[in-house]
Amino acid sequence: MKVAPEVRAVGPTDAVALAAFFEAAGSTCFCRYWHFAGDKNGWLERSAARPEESRAELEASVREARPEGAGLVASADGAIVGWLKLSPRAAVPKLRNLPVYRTLDLGPDDGVLAIGCMLVHPDHREQGVARALITGAIAEAQRQGARCIEAYPRRSPTRLYDEAAFLGPEALYRQLGFEISVDQPPYPVLRRDLSLRP
Repeated sequence: MKVAPEVRAVGPTDAVALAAFFEAAGSTCFCRYWHFAGDKNGWLERSAARPEESRAELEASVREARPEGAGLVASADGAIVGWLKLSPRAAVPKLRNLPVYRTLDLGPDDGVLAIGCMLVHPDHREQGVARALITGAIAEAQRQGARCIEAYPRRSPTRLYDEAAFLGPEALYRQLGFEISVDQPPYPVLRRDLSLRP
């Protein structure tokens, strides 16, 4: 029988284990894309040639409990098997500066938590970890008193390869009560009003 993963907010003592999880999952981004100041080519070069810089930044942001390092971890048998970045939208300024979102009226940042990315270890995919993380994010956002939670999945007519699905699956968000706030392919903005309980 499959056991549901334990989902909880990441804490300062998780910094090294979370970075090790990214390595074990084969992800060199270390959830730093949203905080990298350079352009796309600079980001790709850093991810390929200097991932240790991103790893060090992730560890520091989690260890120091900075808003940019906030999120949830899913654990199974004591090991981290999933991650979901859940930060105040204001802590992710790159979001509003990307061409795809720059012209959108997303409203004020106050009370809005943003799901910036999600990663599930390859050995644990298709086992409900993403669902558990999103469900946990909703509960955590409610616990924090947020007025809504947003997600920015990539929409595609065909199944996305795993690395392109780092923003989470649109269908799963919809199943869990998120509604389309801005419908623009290929990057819709989904929102869940937290005054609406599950």
